[in-house]
Amino acid sequence: IIRDFEALGHWVLFDLWDDEAAPSVSPALIVADVRSPRSDTLQRMQKCLALFRRKSLPLLWLLHNSSPRARIQGSALQAEHILQYDRLGLVLPGVIERLTDDEKKATANAMACEARDFLISMFTDTSALTPAQVDVGTAIVTKAIAETNIGDWLQVVWSFDNVTHQHCLLVAGLAAAFARSLGMSERDSRHLTKAALLHDIGKVAVPVAILNKPSFLTKDEMLVMRTHAAHGHAMLQGRGFEAEMLQVVRSHHEMLDGSGYPDGLAGSQIPDVVRLVTICDIYAALIERRPYKAPMSMVRAYEILKEMSGRLDPDLVRAFEPIAQAFTPIGKNGHAQPA
Repeated sequence: IIRDFEALGHWVLFDLWDDEAAPSVSPALIVADVRSPRSDTLQRMQKCLALFRRKSLPLLWLLHNSSPRARIQGSALQAEHILQYDRLGLVLPGVIERLTDDEKKATANAMACEARDFLISMFTDTSALTPAQVDVGTAIVTKAIAETNIGDWLQVVWSFDNVTHQHCLLVAGLAAAFARSLGMSERDSRHLTKAALLHDIGKVAVPVAILNKPSFLTKDEMLVMRTHAAHGHAMLQGRGFEAEMLQVVRSHHEMLDGSGYPDGLAGSQIPDVVRLVTICDIYAALIERRPYKAPMSMVRAYEILKEMSGRLDPDLVRAFEPIAQAFTPIGKNGHAQPA
């Protein structure tokens, strides 16, 4: 199997009869290839699975004969898929794609919910917020994007009711994916994701009635909403956050032509990390759902980014295209579909 299907992924062989062997990887799929399963073989198989099988980790059970006993044995091991060995070449690639895709979706769901719980605690009590605390949430997001994909992450986050939590997690996920697409170092990737996760922390000072208003904001309400950038910056000063991180919180609504807020910065006054987060922030706002608007298609949202030439960094917008191209337009169910 390893020889014939090496191109499908990285395989690790585990010998059931080697008591010294121990799993050194966290697999996405287990393929059980036991030619003549006996009771002692099944016992060893159960022992093996107990070592490194997570609750959602799929098991593919290969049959070397079509006896009812062999199928019962696979079912007893809670195999997600039972496959006849002589059909391996025709079916295995599709089965692996489906099973590992299900695993990625389950992982994305668990991690997005964990990140949401982190955000709830972060927004509930900001009085003692520290860089180390934000690092916890950052690690959840970067790990989720590395182990799944941005499409699965967005599908889960779109289901969250709180619009602020949804938006922050959309922006953080997009930033993590953007960093990976740009080939950033692990340190720089964490830095960008952390800034994205933190960028709207000032919204804790905005009245809930404005944050969760089920319709467009009035002019006066928009003025109040726009105070969140300066509020967030003031809130985090003196707590050990890097100057660049503080600038992202304060300046993520600044535009290269000077038309942004709160300080009307322009051109070289806006550092790259702010420009990166701004692109993710605008794109997330376009594709997220609100009570008063449907989510925009990925294609149209990216077109709008390109139309903002002069306000957004055109080189970074072009670099963002692979993230936007990870999806097809909005489907009938209102969700963006991975391409």
